[in-house]
Amino acid sequence: MLPAALCLACTTSLFSVHALAFSLDDVASQAKELLDKPYVAPASTLPNELRTLQFADYQKIKAREDNYQWADSKTPFKLSFYHQGMHFDSPVKLNEVTATSVNEIKYDPERFDFGDLKIDKGAVKDIGYAGFRVMYPINNKDHSDEIMSLLGASYFRVIGKDQVYGSSARGLAIDTALPSGEEFPYFREFWIERPKAEDKHLVIFALLDSPRATGAYRFILRPGKDAVVDVQSRVFLRDNVNKLGVAPLTSMFLYGPSQRSSKPNYRPALHDANGLAIHTGNDEHIWRPLNNPQNLAVSTFEVDNPKGFGLLQRGRDFAQYEDLDDRYEQRPSVWIEPKGDWGKGKVELVEIPTPDETNDNIVAFFTPDEQPKPGEPMEFDYRMHWTKDERAQLGKDTAWVKQTMRSAGEVKQPNLTRKLDGSIALLVDFQGPSLAKLKPDTAVTSNFSVNDNAELLDNQLQYNPATKGWRLALRFKVKDPKQAVEMRAALVEGDKTLSETWSYQLPPNTVTPQ
Repeated sequence: MLPAALCLACTTSLFSVHALAFSLDDVASQAKELLDKPYVAPASTLPNELRTLQFADYQKIKAREDNYQWADSKTPFKLSFYHQGMHFDSPVKLNEVTATSVNEIKYDPERFDFGDLKIDKGAVKDIGYAGFRVMYPINNKDHSDEIMSLLGASYFRVIGKDQVYGSSARGLAIDTALPSGEEFPYFREFWIERPKAEDKHLVIFALLDSPRATGAYRFILRPGKDAVVDVQSRVFLRDNVNKLGVAPLTSMFLYGPSQRSSKPNYRPALHDANGLAIHTGNDEHIWRPLNNPQNLAVSTFEVDNPKGFGLLQRGRDFAQYEDLDDRYEQRPSVWIEPKGDWGKGKVELVEIPTPDETNDNIVAFFTPDEQPKPGEPMEFDYRMHWTKDERAQLGKDTAWVKQTMRSAGEVKQPNLTRKLDGSIALLVDFQGPSLAKLKPDTAVTSNFSVNDNAELLDNQLQYNPATKGWRLALRFKVKDPKQAVEMRAALVEGDKTLSETWSYQLPPNTVTPQ
């Protein structure tokens, strides 16, 4: 038997080695431990004076720049923290990982400027943080910009250079859009590696928990013109779930050219993303314009080992939005690039009715056909691109849908005036280098299909000299307004596919524009 002093030395040595090699396996071990215990919901530590704050007052609580984590360090990365308040009423545990130790980042009210709020600092001294932000000089070397936010459930947002927050991501989605109700897993604890002065990336570990799942995550954040986040995940189910959402994305679509505002508005479009893009395992590129439907809508796209999917914001001209406050043209697209084989499954799109832009009403994720049994590990690794270069995921030889425009259908009368005929018109502009190099008289055609809920009245494809692309013009009448109309189209030249596939849905109960 070893002497007690020697045992203590061994323990200390082992701890140092363990801390030095802190990894996803360490977090996965904690996720497995949670798996064997009854789920315990996060307990609120929030005093009533903070719980009842109005949003405008909550915004008065500012993180003090001189008290950022690593404020005195040479690393360009800094951390600032979210104070608890309103519905952000449960603490998350935060830890700093160094080469020799793992230490909790304890709550300190001196990290905040409370403005004119009357806060009893003694009452909040141990309440913990609601979440945190990553700061980095992405736009100006002399100023720390907020480039990543982790706040609420398992939500996080990221931006690159000259971008503003828009769409969000989550760690995991469970039973989204099912009648039984959605379960929202949450990140209960984080470990952030202290970066070296020369590091161009930041490593964050997270422990996920919920009534039916636990999980371990490793994020590697790489700031730049586009922000890149590499994600490793190890998920364990406590119990069976009906629908598992991997790499879930959340966004907002209120209206745009494909669905005009029902009220006069100076802004031509209002959305964080306007389409779902999918790169299937067999190399088909799909573009699905988003809707703000009258009723909850769920669309599925079967995929085998998808190469990518994402919610994209196509359109980077200010004139497309005309919003000086919210700058929708600067909101990033989010593209998921799977690592390894994800197997057979579906990319699912959920569209929820919303009357205004304050609600995120769009959700997209991958759901595997085969889910692990409770207790079995599930591994999904992927790279996230937060980007304004939506064309990069297509490749140089594939044309894309620049825009989809919907309006009332009309016919020309003998006197050349136009008359509405109760139909719906869709105009789809395809463009890209593969089209621009073709002569206007090239025999480009469209592989077009529509389900049996539409009476197709007109289908024309015309060269568009303004974009050096082609415009598909469709006119149709809906047979059963209570059912959706589904359409697909891709441009071809002979046997060669020139464009992505436009996959459009006119939701049920759509009011015919007049």
